[in-house]
Amino acid sequence: INDIVLAILELLKYNPRVLYIDIDVHHGDGVEEAFYVTDRVMTVSFHKYGDFFPGTGDIRDVGVKAGKYYSVNVPLDEGIDDHSYETIFKPVIDKVMEMYRPTAIVLQCGADSLTGDRLGCFNLTLHGHAKCVEHVKAFNVPLLVLGGGGYTVRNVARCWTYETSVLTGIPISNEIPYNDFFEYYAP
Repeated sequence: INDIVLAILELLKYNPRVLYIDIDVHHGDGVEEAFYVTDRVMTVSFHKYGDFFPGTGDIRDVGVKAGKYYSVNVPLDEGIDDHSYETIFKPVIDKVMEMYRPTAIVLQCGADSLTGDRLGCFNLTLHGHAKCVEHVKAFNVPLLVLGGGGYTVRNVARCWTYETSVLTGIPISNEIPYNDFFEYYAP
């Protein structure tokens, strides 16, 4: 059972078109496969491709039947940084929004695309990752933001805390208040 697929199925009860965006370092294969034959869900995955799990997400994988051209795969090289990622992410998402005009968006923010992740191989900072969230939020379309992969716990906690602050528009301090887990999450 894929929780993201279940969430999108619920959204489809009230929305004619749902856009799924995946910024996890791994290809969003499960969600893509679930909606590969429909035009009601467009999937867009920015991921490492090649000799990397799950080994799917070729740029030529575009969907079939009614879903043809409703799967967009953006395979990326390891080591991609904030600037390079942004120069790819923004125009792709802008064009998708212009052409598909979704009535709801699901954004999967896998923290394994951050630099220093134990399994990831991208070089994104917290701020670069969050720029994707800011960009999607700016379209003012109902938005469901989800966590995803992340295999360095300190990065995951920082990423989702910061991106929650971006989504709510409430700046947060860079200082971690002292607590029983301070040593675990401290820099």
